[in-house]
Amino acid sequence: MTPAVRRDHTHFVDPNGLLWVVHAKRRLLFATSVSDTLRAFLLPYAEHYRQRGWRVDAAAAGVSECEVCADAFDAVHDLPWTRRPSERANFFEAPRALRALVRREAYDLVHAHDPIAGFVTRFALRRARARGEVKVIVTAHGFHFFAGNSLHRNVVFGTLEWLASRWLDAQVVINREDEAAVHRWRFPGRARTLYMPGIGVDTSFYDPARVSSDEVAGVRQELGLAPGQALLLIVGELNPGKRHRDAVAALAASGRPQLVLACAGVGPLAAEIEEQARTLGVGERVRLLGFRRDVPALLRASIGLVLPSEREGLPRCIMEASCLERPVIATRIRGVTELVTPATGILTEVGDVDALAAAMARLVDHPQEAAALGRAGPAAMRPFDLNHVLALHDELYDRVLGDADLSATSSIE
Repeated sequence: MTPAVRRDHTHFVDPNGLLWVVHAKRRLLFATSVSDTLRAFLLPYAEHYRQRGWRVDAAAAGVSECEVCADAFDAVHDLPWTRRPSERANFFEAPRALRALVRREAYDLVHAHDPIAGFVTRFALRRARARGEVKVIVTAHGFHFFAGNSLHRNVVFGTLEWLASRWLDAQVVINREDEAAVHRWRFPGRARTLYMPGIGVDTSFYDPARVSSDEVAGVRQELGLAPGQALLLIVGELNPGKRHRDAVAALAASGRPQLVLACAGVGPLAAEIEEQARTLGVGERVRLLGFRRDVPALLRASIGLVLPSEREGLPRCIMEASCLERPVIATRIRGVTELVTPATGILTEVGDVDALAAAMARLVDHPQEAAALGRAGPAAMRPFDLNHVLALHDELYDRVLGDADLSATSSIE
């Protein structure tokens, strides 16, 4: 096997006979299961590290079809992995493809995001990392083992994470429950695990002042909202774990015919959600919006965000809503409880449709209270600001790579 060619420095001897080691640009690969993760979370990271002079590539399934990713990264690479843990490709084709990519491009650092990409990356690169050829960091966007999950799944996924924690240079967790789990399970890599407040929210972008009244009026007109109708918004993939079904059932049970529920996102449950809404007699008050790029305007046009999920890591849609001064109705689960307090929203139990309906009615019936909950949001989100989280990544990367200063250094060998 041909070893990777290291490109992290070059050497030259000056006229005084001193050997200088000059670091070339760092080579960073972000690895995710799907390109949606890159597009939703990691584009600011690509811009930040490219501005630092690094080469920044991305790898994901189908990423070559993502135009915005191709523009944001120096190069994008398709990998044959999937988000389904038991798929054969995740154990055979994907590790081989990732090893070949890392060997060919000689990355200094591979940073994987999401559980599947995180496990496959650690497994695939464990020997290259042991030989000192590459550094590996994984961000856990919510472990697949968590309070409220089945015992069997927790044992399986917890054991896999325990095993893979030996094969990394650093692991980032984005909520305190996962941080505690690493120590409770006594992960071999627990000393290399650190907490960060999510992957950051751009508070300058999600600023109420940036959304004009014309944009809000445009959203209401597009959705066909009549005067007096109030909008609640869900932002997220249409999948079972988000439990859109609970929000639709709560809308029907709320007794507030002026309420409209809009769902921004795509996923396999679109037809099922529409059928449920028709069955419950609220088909005219549920809107499936698909993928949207105008989430700030949608949120500002709403009276609040709804997130009835059964599992989250640290949901950024809550950060966005709070930055935009919109109250949040969400479930009392991991990650969510670190973002939503009695000052900024209303928490309910997973699957409690009656409590969800009461919370919806509360926002409609008490607009002054809803406005107060919204106004408290921006201050609560300051610790999660993107610039702060980027600075934490700078510190982590420089520490893992062993260079607090990437400028030229002199040495005599």
